[in-house]
Amino acid sequence: MISRKWAAFVCVLALVFSSGCSVFMAAKQPDKKNVDLFRLGTPRTMLLGEFGPPVTSETRNGRKYEVFKFVQGYSTGVKAGRALFHGAADVMTLGLWEVVGTPAEAVFSGDEMAFEVSYDRNNRINQVTTIK
Repeated sequence: MISRKWAAFVCVLALVFSSGCSVFMAAKQPDKKNVDLFRLGTPRTMLLGEFGPPVTSETRNGRKYEVFKFVQGYSTGVKAGRALFHGAADVMTLGLWEVVGTPAEAVFSGDEMAFEVSYDRNNRINQVTTIK
């Protein structure tokens, strides 16, 4: 017959390894971007380094215009804290927290943002428009 200690150990082990989607989703949220770069005088290369290539790029009236679109995420500390919270809640509720935690992580997955910028002849921002 299986002892109670062995059965309890197997249950705890199963809980630890079954902590589910909310922990993973919290850890994999998008990173926080430095939106303070969208200011006058910032070089185009800094924008490309932080946000990647623009979604559109065109020339109007002799000036270059680009649109940067991205999901504003969370700092590493916030993501780690959320993942730890979900893991602890999973253990304390024997996995029932996933019913609340997984949909919550799906909803709080960052904010979509978009900025249109134009550059001067030195490829520095001379105008910023917040689109979203």
